[in-house]
Amino acid sequence: QVQLVESGGGTVQPGGSLRLSCLASGSSFNIYTMLWYRQAPGKQRELVAVIGSGGNTDYADSVKGRFTISRDNTKNTVYLQMNSLKPGDTAVYYCHARYLNDYWGRGTQVTVSS
Repeated sequence: QVQLVESGGGTVQPGGSLRLSCLASGSSFNIYTMLWYRQAPGKQRELVAVIGSGGNTDYADSVKGRFTISRDNTKNTVYLQMNSLKPGDTAVYYCHARYLNDYWGRGTQVTVSS
């Protein structure tokens, strides 16, 4: 069983930055593929970024060049650095771990508003 706890959300002005963190409990964090999803009000949950166990990454087109996903296996933590934030990035951001089973965090709210 893996528990995921997100942190780092908040309210920021357009053009600002935030760094989200997701702390995973349990062992063998390094074998998990880690993903960040987001869900805006009235919209479906969408994949934002993914990092594999080997460190390979991929991003949604809407965030390429602005967001960076990374992981620190010594801290059981995955990060999402978000720069040049736009109002359209406003959503609840969820951390997701995948390896045979799927685990989700409860989410952290990101609001981009002037």
